[in-house]
Amino acid sequence: MPDLTTLPWPLSLSAVVFVLAGAVTVAGSVRLAGLGDALADRTGWGEALFGVVFFGVVTGLSGIIMTVVAAGSGQASLGYSNAVGGIAAQTTAVAVADAFHRRANLEHAAASLSNLLSGCLLIALLALALLASYIPETSIAGVNPMSAVLVATYIGGLVLIRRAGAQPMWQAIATAETRPDVPHNDNALNRRSPAWLWINFAVVGLLVAAGGWLVALAAESVVETTGLTAGFVGAVLMGVVNALPETVTAIAAVRRGAVTLAIAAVLGGNILDVLTLVAGDIAYRHGSIYHTAGDQELLATTTSLFMTATLLGGLLIRQTCGWGRLGFEGVLLLASYAAMTVILAL
Repeated sequence: MPDLTTLPWPLSLSAVVFVLAGAVTVAGSVRLAGLGDALADRTGWGEALFGVVFFGVVTGLSGIIMTVVAAGSGQASLGYSNAVGGIAAQTTAVAVADAFHRRANLEHAAASLSNLLSGCLLIALLALALLASYIPETSIAGVNPMSAVLVATYIGGLVLIRRAGAQPMWQAIATAETRPDVPHNDNALNRRSPAWLWINFAVVGLLVAAGGWLVALAAESVVETTGLTAGFVGAVLMGVVNALPETVTAIAAVRRGAVTLAIAAVLGGNILDVLTLVAGDIAYRHGSIYHTAGDQELLATTTSLFMTATLLGGLLIRQTCGWGRLGFEGVLLLASYAAMTVILAL
């Protein structure tokens, strides 16, 4: 019986943990989609803002724990690449979810001011994280000042998104394929009390987060026992598991007809993934986590920036039916992620 408290684990055990933690994540995320849809209706926040704030926090918990565990144990590059690699994988989830939306391109149906502004906020946060890697390394109480800037930008961005939603100066033109964000009265969960919904939402979220802790330990073992680079393991292997909550949530939301929530869940998770760098920077006691980023980590960061801009372009152009039923942005998202994976593997 292997000692689970001592790393590295045997490769076979690491693989089993990856699979089991992924299964827990999938099951929990399907449940979160239904609970989140009901809570978006009951709170009056709407699918877009609720997805960015609450879905981002809950589905991002596993990624936060992965990065903190890796950075706290000295594997800063692994923690950094998990965060930015998760963003790339989660953005690809939009193309996957689009395949389940038969009537029209998902970005056409889910175009909303909140989702567009969330995409802009994500680009700003990624650009700041990238900038932190190039400015001189400084720290206050062991934390890079850019971490405080990222948190302030996140809070300010949410305030602007909330205000813009209350008094919109821009809105998508409704078409026959647009799916507006309206309460779903046929949702059986809407008959549950708000307290019951919140408790279940929190419990399932913690279950998903526990899976993230196990994945981080398994990933450290994979790096030590196989010789694979931290950039590849973090950005691709951990990134895929990190992206599972948002991917499954997006697919489940599309199948429920909550298309706005599907996009918002991905963008919210991505925004929180950038903020996991703040948590990783605090946990990493040997300097700034931003300055541990090497070529592979910077490649994943810039790929995530390009993919986010591509998603925003899809939301703005609103192609009804595009290439291979996915739209131009869906094809570009899949191609970008595939190219990044191949380059990291070489």
